[in-house]
Amino acid sequence: MGESANHQPPPPGHAGPPPPPPANLGLSRGPTWVPAEQLQQLHYCIHSNPSWPETVLLAFQHYIVMLGTTVLIASTLVPRMGGNHGDKARVIQSLLFMSGVNTLIQTCLGSRLPTLMSASFAFTLPVLSIINDYADRNFSSEHERFLYTMRTIQGSLIVASFVNIFLGFSKAWGNLSRLFTPVIIVPVVCVVGLGLFMRGFPQLANCVEIGLPMLILLVISQQCLKHLHPAIHHILDRYALFLCIGIVWAFAAILTVAGAYNRVPEMTKQSCRTDGSYLISSAPWVKVPYPFQWGTPIFRASHVFGMMGAALVTSAESTGTFFAAARLSGATPPPAHVLSRSIGLHGIGILLEGIFGAAVGTTASVENVGLLGLTHIGSRRVVQISSAFMIFFSIFGKFGAFFASIPLPIFAAIYCVLFGIVAAIGISFIQFTNSNSIRNLYVLGLSLFLGISIPQYFVTNTDQDGHGPVSTDAGWFNDILNTIFSSPPTVAIIVGTVLDNTLDARHTINERGIPWWVPFQNRKGDARNEEFYSLPLRINEYMPTRFL
Repeated sequence: MGESANHQPPPPGHAGPPPPPPANLGLSRGPTWVPAEQLQQLHYCIHSNPSWPETVLLAFQHYIVMLGTTVLIASTLVPRMGGNHGDKARVIQSLLFMSGVNTLIQTCLGSRLPTLMSASFAFTLPVLSIINDYADRNFSSEHERFLYTMRTIQGSLIVASFVNIFLGFSKAWGNLSRLFTPVIIVPVVCVVGLGLFMRGFPQLANCVEIGLPMLILLVISQQCLKHLHPAIHHILDRYALFLCIGIVWAFAAILTVAGAYNRVPEMTKQSCRTDGSYLISSAPWVKVPYPFQWGTPIFRASHVFGMMGAALVTSAESTGTFFAAARLSGATPPPAHVLSRSIGLHGIGILLEGIFGAAVGTTASVENVGLLGLTHIGSRRVVQISSAFMIFFSIFGKFGAFFASIPLPIFAAIYCVLFGIVAAIGISFIQFTNSNSIRNLYVLGLSLFLGISIPQYFVTNTDQDGHGPVSTDAGWFNDILNTIFSSPPTVAIIVGTVLDNTLDARHTINERGIPWWVPFQNRKGDARNEEFYSLPLRINEYMPTRFL
């Protein structure tokens, strides 16, 4: 009998049906995880809010966390300006006041993300340059030298603020951000956390008997003890940081009163003693920061250029922090127009800081973004309420000085955890790219390594007077380059953007995650953009589109 039409023999030279594909070895060993645009473990996202009592406690926790950087910057710079303990207390009050004001500006009108604004180390080098220029001049008193230095810082901040105002409201920064891809965001957000490693364990080691117990207690209580009983899970998950600070701070106070630090080097006293800052005794009971409180601003071109470099650096640092905050608050990545708006208002904030006499400008606080991940609460309202604490304690100085007397190694222990969370969030962006692409790994690896290595070279070769590796006859030129290349996020943005947009960029669009990324860069590219980033009270209806 002949073959039927449905049972034809295979043609000559044809080997039959292709063999089945090899089994997926990953599936044979366990489940694989699909990319997730939003973290599923968040208890509250950007526009959901805890109860009011919880909101107030969490906001106060944010205030405590941001104090460390503010006190450290003031303690480093004010004595070198010639200021006394009272001057340091008033500088801290001014920094707190402007941090609160700028936090309200950013959360209400700027990025709209739960990012707290605090004093930035990027301004340290330009300020040191100003201090050194006045070191050899004759003044009638050290206090007069302090006032003259502060007036020069005021003038420099006022002029430097227009860098961010121009970058933001001209939309130049937003257009630059359109060159970003997830391949670039990974190293940028990573070094936002990792680049601050010197403020972690190296500072903790200044007083190991306080800092190390704080680190161990925080990890054990927040990650282990909360599983002992359901009743304490909720408390330790959100307030373990509070409890650990209280316990270790009390321990440090006992050591101080018992005389444990009476016969130790001066550096150890400053790090370990709870009364080493002398803030409580020198802070005024009530003082409201006001415009030009140190006197008429002084404008000098040689100092302005260095401060402009620092303003540019804070734009890069804040951008990386905004992307981390968006992920930890359940929001989509900030679109280009939101980044432009936030950087423009950041410039307005620096202008106000110059007018009100802050010692340095502000930037988005990395440690407070890490706190969003530690507590699993990304609520915008919590951060807005924390700004009220900043403004309150900046006015009532004695109360603010009490909390500012927490030893810095306790803050350093906290930073070890919080900076690590932010760095890990940067790594999580790699899920939206082809992580098996050698080209992507090359761009990511080189950007990450140089983003840490180059700033470390500049920081290591910068002396206590702020003189860095770039040393020419033009001091203003030195200040700009030394400031820019001492910033890990700035270097990572420069290296990553150049490499990712030049190395075989046209043929690797899918591998770079661009199809997933592009909708988030446009105002109406994703329906959730308007939900997360629209202005409150329908303000956008009364403002020109170019400013939104």
